[in-house]
Amino acid sequence: MKSFGIYTLANDAVYDQLVALLNSIEVNVGEDIPVYVIPYNQQLDLVKQELKSRKNVKLFEDWEAIHRWDNFVNQLWDAHPRANESKLTRPGWYKGFVHRKFAAFNGEFDRFVFYDADSLAMKPIDDIFEKLDTYDLVFNDWEHAKPREKTQINLDIIESAMQVTEADLRPKIHCDSFFGSKRLLFGGKDLDILKEQWIEKRQFEWLRESSWWSSSGLFGYITLYGDPKIFNFTLSPNVEDRTGNCANADPFVNINNVLYNQDGLKPIHRIHYMSYSSRDFARLCQGEDVNIDYRDEFLYYRFLKEPERKPKQLKSPGVMSQMNRLLQKSGKKLQRLLS
Repeated sequence: MKSFGIYTLANDAVYDQLVALLNSIEVNVGEDIPVYVIPYNQQLDLVKQELKSRKNVKLFEDWEAIHRWDNFVNQLWDAHPRANESKLTRPGWYKGFVHRKFAAFNGEFDRFVFYDADSLAMKPIDDIFEKLDTYDLVFNDWEHAKPREKTQINLDIIESAMQVTEADLRPKIHCDSFFGSKRLLFGGKDLDILKEQWIEKRQFEWLRESSWWSSSGLFGYITLYGDPKIFNFTLSPNVEDRTGNCANADPFVNINNVLYNQDGLKPIHRIHYMSYSSRDFARLCQGEDVNIDYRDEFLYYRFLKEPERKPKQLKSPGVMSQMNRLLQKSGKKLQRLLS
């Protein structure tokens, strides 16, 4: 096994974002750190072509591990009382493959950091690997600060079931867009036990109904099992560790194409473009004037190795293009409802 490395999850739909992320990792984390790209699905032609040019980046091809997580998550979803409801009440990404990121727990690295593909790495991650000397899971997000009624895990039910307080649970609340952990922290037997508890003890109630289909919500549920030791940089006693990370929520300062928290110029681990679609980024990279916060930083890393392809000027889409997109979006929504 290899001592440490990075994982991300991607397919051709997020090609532009993947390229930008890989370039940012190479520049800001280290050019020699190994990276594995976990396949979201089989649409990988562009991804495979890109990886040919990167000596330290490979496709994760342990399909046994991937399908183990597919089966586990699908069985949890199918056992939920809402699984047979009308498709009108489900989000479009229900039964997608975002959960395949958790195959990282079955990968080659003894210690690893996972980045969502819609991110840019902004600094080395030595501090995360150091924390893994003491902790099992390391995060850097603000999910724990959400109002009680907005958390993905249901605090009322879990407090009663586990006989703990809200203060006990708050440090355990996190998302799944960026985390560090260890190989086999959750093994096959753990998943079997979790599935049994989810079904027989109705622990699906531990998630709010608004997030029962969410990979992030499921990860929150999973990481309550076995009481792993969790560290979140946003809860660090060191104020220098506490920074923002969301492109559309936090103010940053650009210094030589590296972003810092505006308050105190504290270095951030990554910027996360969580509220923008892959189509937004594809159009931006084709020269369209798309409203994305910190888009100049994204374009810098996306075209770092091919600056001649970087759009010289961004232009607004024409009226016909906007109408066609609206029609296509409506048609896809109707098709999903009827399928």
